[in-house]
Amino acid sequence: METPATPQSADSWNALDLMAAAAAIPVAPPLAEPDPDRAMPVVMPLPPQDPFLRLIEFVYSATEWCFGVVALFLGLSVLAAIPLGQFLALGYLLEASGRVARTGRIRDGFVGVRTAALFGGVVLACSLMWLPLYLMSLQAQAARIVDPNGNIAKAWEIAIALLATGLVLHTVGALLWGGRFRHFVNPVNIPWLGYRVCCGGLYAEARDRVWNTVVGLWLPYYFWLGVRGFAGAFMWLAFPLLLLGVGHQFWFLGLVGAFLFGIVVLYVPFLQVRFARTQRFRAFFEVLAVRQVYRRAPLAFAFALWVHLMFAMPLYLLKIEVIPRDLVFLEGLFFLLFIFPARVLGGWAYSRGARRREPRFWMLRWMGRFAVIPVVMAYVFAVWISQHLGWGGVSKLYEQHAFLLPVPFVTWN
Repeated sequence: METPATPQSADSWNALDLMAAAAAIPVAPPLAEPDPDRAMPVVMPLPPQDPFLRLIEFVYSATEWCFGVVALFLGLSVLAAIPLGQFLALGYLLEASGRVARTGRIRDGFVGVRTAALFGGVVLACSLMWLPLYLMSLQAQAARIVDPNGNIAKAWEIAIALLATGLVLHTVGALLWGGRFRHFVNPVNIPWLGYRVCCGGLYAEARDRVWNTVVGLWLPYYFWLGVRGFAGAFMWLAFPLLLLGVGHQFWFLGLVGAFLFGIVVLYVPFLQVRFARTQRFRAFFEVLAVRQVYRRAPLAFAFALWVHLMFAMPLYLLKIEVIPRDLVFLEGLFFLLFIFPARVLGGWAYSRGARRREPRFWMLRWMGRFAVIPVVMAYVFAVWISQHLGWGGVSKLYEQHAFLLPVPFVTWN
């Protein structure tokens, strides 16, 4: 008779299971012994920066930023004196207001300040370096007047030629080194330039740097933005200004034009801000959207419009008489200094309204509406009387520097 198998105990089954599970688990190989000849990298904490060095960096950065602002406005004023450069200046102002409208930070409106500081430093350094050459040319001219064929005049000409050659090589070396102001005071620019020429590849490097610098300026972008901003604002201003211009012949049409112009003035600055913020040309027709944003920040809109129109009115005094063409950039500088804060504040007011969800109290909205009536009426009167004070007559009505090209005189040739 077959003996039945004796059942195993629970303890024996647990032991067998543990042995099988242990055999199924992969075993990691033993760690290798550390090689004493191979040094392990040790991460050392960075020492705290010296407060004095941080102060120097802050002063240097602040000085560069302030110098960049000055160079930026001087460069824009020069562009404003050039026919096509006027659209570049307008495009920059629109971009500044658009960035502030997107972020709500005033400092974002100063676009390209560091780049302007770099270009301004190059211009300043070149001017200082070429000043001795200019003084020497005056002495050489005086020597030629006294004795045209004398040895002194020839010596001055040879010295000027040698100095000019050295300055050109020194300037090229400074530009290739980095183009900052400190690179122009480097005494080894010419030897370093000769070394780079011997090493080869200098032409390709210089070509790539120039191309990257030009592309980084975004000139086509600013020009196209200025053209579209000009066209969109002109569509709103053309008909009211036309009626305002014929008001001296038909007074009723003049009143209608003044009334329409006053209404348009309320919306055009913020329609331009919306266009610059969204980069869509149809934003010039989204009046209801601008009204909704106004309902959420009425006092900010009123303050921005006050600054925009009040800063634009005194500039009409600079458009009464034509000045020499060589000095137009000086008046353009004043125009930019007055118009730029208005553009930035317009973007700031729009950003405040765009970030809020609920409209403000109805009393605040009506306070904002009534607050802008005096400044709008004053601006309409200033525009109307400008056709009788300026040398251009009725055509000066269409040179709306507050909304169109930020220049005293619009020239197309």
